[in-house]
Amino acid sequence: MTKQGVQHMRGFLRGGGEAFRRAFIPGWSRIHGSRSLTLYNPILAPFSLVYGLGVMCRLWAYRLGLFGRRRLPGFVVSVGNLTTGGTGKTPAVIMLAKWAQAEGKKVAVLSRGFGGRYRDQVLAVSDGNRVLADPRAAGDEPCLLAEKLPGIPVVLSRKRYRAGLFAHHRFGSDFFILDDGFQHLELKSDLAFVLLDVDRPFGNGHLLPWGPLREPIGQLHRADALILTRFNFSPSGHAALRHMKEKFPEIPVFCASHFPERIVFPHTGQDKAPAFLEGKRVLAFAGIARPERFGETLRALGAEVAFFKAFRDHHVYKREEVQTLIQMKEAYRAQYVVTTEKDWVKVGALNETYGEIGYLNIRFGVVSDENRFFKIIQNGFRDRQTL
Repeated sequence: MTKQGVQHMRGFLRGGGEAFRRAFIPGWSRIHGSRSLTLYNPILAPFSLVYGLGVMCRLWAYRLGLFGRRRLPGFVVSVGNLTTGGTGKTPAVIMLAKWAQAEGKKVAVLSRGFGGRYRDQVLAVSDGNRVLADPRAAGDEPCLLAEKLPGIPVVLSRKRYRAGLFAHHRFGSDFFILDDGFQHLELKSDLAFVLLDVDRPFGNGHLLPWGPLREPIGQLHRADALILTRFNFSPSGHAALRHMKEKFPEIPVFCASHFPERIVFPHTGQDKAPAFLEGKRVLAFAGIARPERFGETLRALGAEVAFFKAFRDHHVYKREEVQTLIQMKEAYRAQYVVTTEKDWVKVGALNETYGEIGYLNIRFGVVSDENRFFKIIQNGFRDRQTL
């Protein structure tokens, strides 16, 4: 590596500041997961109080009919979180959309497109045949959905009702999957599924910004089913399942896991089983809600993670950053550079050839009472048809 390259790498590492940040400046993930007293508590608690008052006023306004609610001409399944990300919502939407498509439904995915820069009232990311927008315009998750769901339109709008009408009139859709829809009260859902991380379903139990909660825990009464994600059948997982069933006895609780399926190197055409990573020395990076989870997954597959670079969720990659990561591969004597499929959507959009970089493909699957889970959807769709 050239002297200039070494200096650039050092700047990159300092910019990331992983060791410094972890030692002195806890990230939001650490703050939201900690129940111990810190100097941040008295600073963030008043903001959480104000945020909570705002949330409750909004909920009451909808309950009293001060804010109108609309219904689409079709069946609407909402997939959402109570907390700020990290539950695996996008793979869950992909799983549901593929299932509904296999059942013969005319499916469309509706999303807000977090991080997207589109200015139109409605943006079709996919018409079911082609991907029509890039990650800068649409955001990373809608583009990933569009690539993973051939035959299924993906439509964005700040007002999901408008996106649904567009999908209905343009594509004939009548089965709508509302991505990140639990807090989107303007559009009525026929079913609302809420995903909760099995390790820390409510984080530290506080509202934003002190904690990860977007709404008070009691608002889960609006859900039709709860899904504990990343369930691994461990004693702690079973304890979390029992706790949720006891706390919300009137709501069905299901368990789901994320299964690594393939390691894909798009620019070389390699497509390997996850066991390919066993014993391999890799450099990894991720810009997702809880990037450390990706590192844990790679280690569980037997990979030796020589270096891990964490970026902010929805990070927009620059060519210089990616090139530095490739240079670091040599410096750390790694054999491969590995990232998530969501991150690859943005890296691939740079239109460069990155033969050294592969992504890990993940499948979401319900692992408890799967038949009952899909029966809830079938019954809900049937009931909606009779109205």
